[in-house]
Amino acid sequence: MAALSQKRSCGQIMNEFGEFMWNPRTREFMGRTASSWVLIVTFYVVFYAFLTGMFALSIWVMLQTIDDYTPKYWDRLSSPGLMIRPKTDSLEIVYNINDTGNSGWGAYVAKLNSALEVYNDSVQMQQGSVCNQGVFNKQDNMGDVKNNHKKACQFLRSSLGNCSGLDDPTYGYKDGSPCVLIKMNRIINFLPGVIPSLSNSSITINCTGKTTDTELMLGRRTYYPSNGTVLGTMDLMYFPYYGKKAQTNYTQPLVAVQFHNVTQNQDLFVECRANAANINSNDDRDKFSGRVTFKLRINK
Repeated sequence: MAALSQKRSCGQIMNEFGEFMWNPRTREFMGRTASSWVLIVTFYVVFYAFLTGMFALSIWVMLQTIDDYTPKYWDRLSSPGLMIRPKTDSLEIVYNINDTGNSGWGAYVAKLNSALEVYNDSVQMQQGSVCNQGVFNKQDNMGDVKNNHKKACQFLRSSLGNCSGLDDPTYGYKDGSPCVLIKMNRIINFLPGVIPSLSNSSITINCTGKTTDTELMLGRRTYYPSNGTVLGTMDLMYFPYYGKKAQTNYTQPLVAVQFHNVTQNQDLFVECRANAANINSNDDRDKFSGRVTFKLRINK
């Protein structure tokens, strides 16, 4: 027992470690002979090469199923959503008429100017095409040849009338008659169905108060463009959208709504809806499907 419990000296430990690293009697390195090391290294090289090959093959197979122009699945986007401009994180447009600084309505004006830069008539005339109104802008591929230069129809900023910022650079915010832009999210190959009682050539957008009292306090609304209707319109010529790669110059159509005689110092909840036969705007699980709700408050 005394021998077993005898402590080894530092020299003995170093000798044992050195013998473990290289044993001249058995010609073993770290407990293995050269042939054993060759076999185990070969095994792991082959094993990891096989795994790498399988991973690369599965990635290659997956890439063969992906179309550069059309997403493979878009079942979650059966109905396009709506959003507003000026863009705000909380979907609230709240300002004081007398506050013209960056903390007031001046910030909303700056955001609208930024959003409408790509819609300037000079830009649209250079990048977009003049299309036939009231009909879909279908541009079918020729066989298996992908046409990545599909034309995009012009949407001129001037068509937004008093909400274009061209005649009134404050978009009505200075006078308590603010403009709000409605934008529809893009869905590749989506063809909206018209409602003939509203328009035969466009889908329509209308904005109302969430409650009867709010509707009365919102006052009168003017839509741009309206194409002879009392609602905002998005012409069929802006559909379908073929994707960013196929239609590089595409800009979404907009509808501007200007609120007149709004009751001040009140929280007004506004709901804007897209009216189309195949857009579901009544889905309680998705508050942005075919609609958008925002708060409008004008203080004085």
